Amino acid sequence: MDDNLENLTAEVRHRIAEMGYELVDLRRKGSERRPLMQVRIDRIESGPGRGITHEDCQLVSRALEGWLDAYAALGKHYVLEVSSPGIERPVCWPEHWSRYRGQDVNVKIAGKGRVRATIVEVADDGSTVVLRPVGTGNEIAVPLKDARDATLVFDWK
Repeated sequence: MDDNLENLTAEVRHRIAEMGYELVDLRRKGSERRPLMQVRIDRIESGPGRGITHEDCQLVSRALEGWLDAYAALGKHYVLEVSSPGIERPVCWPEHWSRYRGQDVNVKIAGKGRVRATIVEVADDGSTVVLRPVGTGNEIAVPLKDARDATLVFDWK
């Protein structure tokens, strides 16, 4: 992650947390002339019946727009999308990996490709996650920097 995106992510995380929400994922896409910022949020104390509503997305969007309008790095013609994380939510930060211990994720691991695995353990310092690929009894330790595009797996059966 480049420094600008890292700083942007840290600032958005902070602003959303002050509102009582958690930043689940932030992606910057689009073009240089028309940047797109996708923000996925959840409640800090999420649970059944306490999911993100359209009104929550609207509230966070309006709060971020005022700040982003002044944030020169995105320019004047940015697009902001705020949404819920969905059922197969992204797993991005060490606290996410810890929270979903025991659950399956689809994750792209450097040098191994896309793998479906169970989260076994997360190092106390958040630097490494231990995964058990589905269908094997083997566990592998993966530096979190090498675990990309992870999402929870929802069994649709």
